Amino acid sequence: MGSAPAWEKHREIIRQMFAPITQALAEDGQIGSQQAVLDIATGPGEPALSLAALVGPEGRIVGIDPVPEMVAGARREAERLGIRNAQFEVAFADRLPFPDDTFDAAISRFGVMFFPSPVDAIREMLRVLKPGGKLALAVWHFAERNSFHYSLARVIDRYVEPPPLAPDALDAFRFASPGKLREILSQAGAVAADERLLRFTIQASISVEEFWTFRLEVSDKLRAKIAALSKDQITEVTRQMLESLGEFSTAGGMSFEAEVLMVRGAKGH
Repeated sequence: MGSAPAWEKHREIIRQMFAPITQALAEDGQIGSQQAVLDIATGPGEPALSLAALVGPEGRIVGIDPVPEMVAGARREAERLGIRNAQFEVAFADRLPFPDDTFDAAISRFGVMFFPSPVDAIREMLRVLKPGGKLALAVWHFAERNSFHYSLARVIDRYVEPPPLAPDALDAFRFASPGKLREILSQAGAVAADERLLRFTIQASISVEEFWTFRLEVSDKLRAKIAALSKDQITEVTRQMLESLGEFSTAGGMSFEAEVLMVRGAKGH
């Protein structure tokens, strides 16, 4: 993933923006002191590093990601912060390198949408959970309910026709339809699978221009679309993007109303 350095560079903004989701995952996963927790698709270490304090020195949190550069970034940050109860491994969600019944909870923030086989991945998560262990996942609700995405998409789509997506394409909004991911949890063998809609505000203490740079740097897909434009088009798109983003600028920085589906289940006893 070409954007791994950007995710590391902007980690503090990303941590701030998605802090409400990290809190919701902790609640749904019933994460607490002395627990062993698995964070799947951790990227450069979030939400694992934010949850390390919650499990405490007698607990441990393990983050996995398939991208070696992301894992290296997570390890660097853990070392910088002096966090000793977090470790990070390169691994795929559908082939977890852990024994059965290892973790009290497994979480994933915006990871499951990109799993080639979500059913296989969730079966693996359940395998490594202890009996009664909790599974908590966060996925985007519909794009048009999330101005964080929509404010940019409505501009770029005028210039680059979005390709038609197959219903199960690996895409940020793959599980936007209520019930779709919950059904996969049940299919994979999770008990008490349910979901809730989390409405929150994405806040980033940066200017409109800084936010546009950030989005461009962390999104491979957005950069590819911009690269397909002529020089004049890029100038015009940038102008329109900044204008569109201006609607969400406040005295404290950027502020977007957001909606995420929180989907949870458990391993049977």
